[in-house]
Amino acid sequence: MATQGVLGGATLKEFEDGLGGQMVAPGDRDYDEVRALWNGAHDLRPALIAQCADVDDVRHAIGFARSEGLEVAVRGGGHSIPGYSSVDGGLMIDLSPMKSIEVDPEARVARVGAGVVWAELDAVTQAHGLAVTGGLVSTTGIAGFTLGGGIGWLMRKHGLACDNLRAAELVTADGRTVVVDPGTDPELLWGLRGGGGNFGIVTSFEFDLHPVGPTVAAGAVFYDGTRAEEVLRFYREYAATVPDELTTLVNMITAPPAPFLPEEWHGRKLVAFVGCYSGDPEAGLEAMAPMKELGDPVADLMGPMPYVGMQQLIDALWAKGTQAYMKAGYLERVDDAAIEAFVTAHRDASSPASEIHLQHVGGAVARGGEESAFGERDAEFVINLCAVSHDDSDFGTHERWAQDTYRALEPSLTGGVYVNFLSDEGADRVRAAYGADKFARLQALKDRFDPTNLFHRNQNIPPRG
Repeated sequence: MATQGVLGGATLKEFEDGLGGQMVAPGDRDYDEVRALWNGAHDLRPALIAQCADVDDVRHAIGFARSEGLEVAVRGGGHSIPGYSSVDGGLMIDLSPMKSIEVDPEARVARVGAGVVWAELDAVTQAHGLAVTGGLVSTTGIAGFTLGGGIGWLMRKHGLACDNLRAAELVTADGRTVVVDPGTDPELLWGLRGGGGNFGIVTSFEFDLHPVGPTVAAGAVFYDGTRAEEVLRFYREYAATVPDELTTLVNMITAPPAPFLPEEWHGRKLVAFVGCYSGDPEAGLEAMAPMKELGDPVADLMGPMPYVGMQQLIDALWAKGTQAYMKAGYLERVDDAAIEAFVTAHRDASSPASEIHLQHVGGAVARGGEESAFGERDAEFVINLCAVSHDDSDFGTHERWAQDTYRALEPSLTGGVYVNFLSDEGADRVRAAYGADKFARLQALKDRFDPTNLFHRNQNIPPRG
């Protein structure tokens, strides 16, 4: 692959002149700021960054990468856990300036540029009392989140983000601009609903919206971490009884120095119920009440709150520069062996910033069927072992904690994995995310739209050729 040092000044000038946005190169004053990813575990140095203002810029950048033999990375919000949003020595195609948002409140449809993050979209849609399933951290980009599936607080009632994708605009590896909808290419739309960024660069998304908020019943209630086994045993029974409007998770943490937690608990083990009800707040409070009734909570933050507040509830704990590694999977049910593994991992976590998430799925996710490439819909729970650090400690130690915990849980897992929680774990794990039949369909799409695998900085589906 070419590097910036090989690119001549005239070549760079020609590229910059054809770019409506900004070109950023090593040595530029803002290079380090622009190249920085959300995940501080990755420190990559692109030879060139194209900050694209519009679709023409994306087409121009793709053409330049192909002509110069540059490896391509595509950044939307930049939250890729494996760091695929950037590349050493190649071209980062940065979509973050593409911030258009159009909402039709009567049709309940939003048309959104690929650089938008969830906080920005939520602010606009909530002005009309509408929303689509978004991420657990509001600085996450809508693009990669949706293309990988999109697990969030509205999913049990309204489906994954990808289930609500009506249409998209895509720039292909050969520079064509394609409008994808059920009438133009239903198979490609199927692939974009969970198949990741494998088929081109999606420059805009069209979503179905749903009545949500602006006030919802939501929040968290925290218990002493020594009660983790009790909480998990309760949760596996309780989750089977909740209505589709209620999406919940158990979060096992070491208490951060957060103002919403009593100071005497800072640095101690906690286990939290977290939930959001996408319906009438009074009904939501009733449905969530059992989570508050185990007695002696350390802190109770459940109640009526703005939906945008719930979407931003944990942002401060996942700030830009966070070092993160995830190891994830699915559970059919929370059996005793899994509970024992969770309790042990919580007790032995190598970093006080690491978290264990056990999230209830089902509902509309389970009913999503064959309309998307998203892989596993039958499992009741998704787990995410989040190795996290905010300092310069040996991050490999924290990664090994997540991997060891996964191995302890493995007998209870289905073998599948959610693409957006997948680290850089190799081709077999990508296949496991989709299953054999869906993976074969996705490869057929790859053959059609990216036969040379230009877009391989992702959870890659290689062409068959």
